[in-house]
Amino acid sequence: MKLSILDQAPVTKGNMAADALKKAEELAILGDQLGYHRMWMAEHHATNVFASSAPEVTAAHLAAKTENIRIGTGGVMMMHYSPLKLAEVFKTLSAFSPGRIDFGVGRAPGGDNYSIYALSEGRQPMTNNMYEKFDTTLQLINDEVPNDDLYNKTMATPSQISLPEAWLLGSSGNSAVQAGRRGVGYSFAQFFNGQMTKEILDLYKRNFQPSAFMEKPEINVSYMVTTAETKEEAEFEAMPQDIWRLLFMQGKIGQVLTPEEARDYPLTEMNRMIIQENRKIHLVGSAKEIATILQEEQAHYGFDEAMICSIPHSQEKRLNVYKLLAQELF
Repeated sequence: MKLSILDQAPVTKGNMAADALKKAEELAILGDQLGYHRMWMAEHHATNVFASSAPEVTAAHLAAKTENIRIGTGGVMMMHYSPLKLAEVFKTLSAFSPGRIDFGVGRAPGGDNYSIYALSEGRQPMTNNMYEKFDTTLQLINDEVPNDDLYNKTMATPSQISLPEAWLLGSSGNSAVQAGRRGVGYSFAQFFNGQMTKEILDLYKRNFQPSAFMEKPEINVSYMVTTAETKEEAEFEAMPQDIWRLLFMQGKIGQVLTPEEARDYPLTEMNRMIIQENRKIHLVGSAKEIATILQEEQAHYGFDEAMICSIPHSQEKRLNVYKLLAQELF
């Protein structure tokens, strides 16, 4: 099974946003050394919790700092950008790092209503044409004349470059058929809501048509993981993320606590039940336990690659998650 990295540049309590981006660089270099397949940066706006607001910029930096690992976005949020600009950005990235760039896109806004309108300069955002926008972007990346009248009289430069891999993100299954028909990879965010089913992934495979971007169907699944040398330590490091998600579900968005603060946080019995229920989307345990879960889920669901998102408070503990999983699965 391929192992990959999803990073949101988390800004945990007591840390600064600039530090989070430097830590993303450290993680990319480590992933490259350990043999991880790819690393994607997410896109989040109007939040002090994540520093990854410009994943395509971070991707350029990470690609320059690494040698073998694929680098990309997971994903860039299409609604905010012109297909022409998207094509130009990713063709430029691919020109600098041929064979290592991933164009991963999502249909979500990645922010609140205020940031959505600010990014669209006050205009009504277009949200019902995401697949058509994706089609136009793929055509421009592939040096084709787009079907869209707005874009068929221009070209995206640089031209004649090595194509990036193209991926469509999803968390509910709605994009599975669309990704398959376009011959791009399908990335399922299991850590969003835990709604992955074998039927969703099989639907993508059945509808897959080879394209210039991908010859055969490729599926990766993103998991939130906290692991350590022992299950007890993993539980200690995982609780801040558990409490953050609990508060997020209540509409309270703040920075992730330290493990010590999380340990002492007052939780009701109902809170503990919700946290336990959320463990379906936050895998916690020893590296061997996590490796076994991932292998069993791969065998059942039939995906190709597990993409790991991990947010322990300290960078040392976070890097150790990826080291421990590499030891178990490589």
